[in-house]
Amino acid sequence: MAKSDHSCGFNGQQDERQVQDLEIKERLKHIKNKILVMSGKGGVGKSSVAAYLSVALAKKGYKVGLMDVDLHGPSIPRLLGLKGMVAPGTHARKARPITYLPTMEVISIETLMGEDKDVATIWRGPLKIGVIRQFISDIEWSHLDYLIIDSPPGTGDEPLTVAQTIPDARALIVTTPQEISLADVRKSINFCRQVHMSILGLVENMSGFLCPHCGKMIELFKTQGGILTAKTQHVRLLASLPLESEVVQQGDMGSVEFLTNDKLAFTRAFKNMVEEIVGLTSTETPVFIKKQQDRKESTMEKIVFAIPISGGKLCSHFGHCDQFALIETIDGEIKGKSLHTPPPHEPGVLPKWLHEKGAHVVIAGGMGARAQDLFSQNGIKVVTGAPADSPEALAQQYLSNSLITGENVCDH
Repeated sequence: MAKSDHSCGFNGQQDERQVQDLEIKERLKHIKNKILVMSGKGGVGKSSVAAYLSVALAKKGYKVGLMDVDLHGPSIPRLLGLKGMVAPGTHARKARPITYLPTMEVISIETLMGEDKDVATIWRGPLKIGVIRQFISDIEWSHLDYLIIDSPPGTGDEPLTVAQTIPDARALIVTTPQEISLADVRKSINFCRQVHMSILGLVENMSGFLCPHCGKMIELFKTQGGILTAKTQHVRLLASLPLESEVVQQGDMGSVEFLTNDKLAFTRAFKNMVEEIVGLTSTETPVFIKKQQDRKESTMEKIVFAIPISGGKLCSHFGHCDQFALIETIDGEIKGKSLHTPPPHEPGVLPKWLHEKGAHVVIAGGMGARAQDLFSQNGIKVVTGAPADSPEALAQQYLSNSLITGENVCDH
């Protein structure tokens, strides 16, 4: 009898594994390109490359998912200044990734850890493998042009799990010019070849420092290590990225503004790298841009934004604002603005009222899950975590795919 019970439990685990395998396979069908960012050793800027590559691709109009599987040292949320927690998905036992940009979604173990972001994750291999598989099967990713995966340094459980779970993933390997880093990179290259993972290319980070006083390039970590390794190992050298103090400072602040500053040598080199990666991976129009093109080819698109304001700017207390600004746009251009005093705040009143006003999108600082459901039932999309800006600016940012949202600070 005991033996029968044990067998039944084992069969149940097998069935659950098979179901998850099917979910993973189905989810991966809707992701065009999967890029595993890895390194032989820590401290070479691997997570920075993964984060900034994701942002750069998203700003080009591609639909991007960023998956942080560095379970012991997650740094993606801090690099991006990302706050908040994952939200329940549309199906039971599923979750939605955090929206960082309108075309960029992020999942990291840190977004699941509650308030204490400094707690240590002390996990053995099987648990880590399970978490990585769940990051694919149990997260409701959108249809993606790119899934960027930030892996911990080395060739352990995490990159091996990615290689086995996502067989068409391609590796982007990050190194610095000194020999101690290059020796570990050669191990990463051999790992990829052993598990039959295609190598997209090599990125040499910290390849030099431009002196702000004399303008001379200082080779802090030797020189030409990346290009020599690329030649001997027969892989592409995609970029040599110099050190920039501004990039370091903004990274500590969770800012990516430097990616628009073409005066920086890092930014210029990084943009060239992104262009080459796009050329190597994408032959189709980005999902987001294609949808915009399809809309323009059909009919003129009208979007009415509803934005709670106080003093002319977005009010973080959604249910207690002075007025709502309704911004009417046609084909991405603002055509009109009107101000409306909301009715007394009661559950379910505002969604119905704004629906009657013709609103399509609500941009808010924070909103509770129940209120979001009520808006959804009235056919109104909700964007939370928006900054305290003017309603016109917020509408334009949304339309131009540049609205950066933060934590959903709910006042309920």
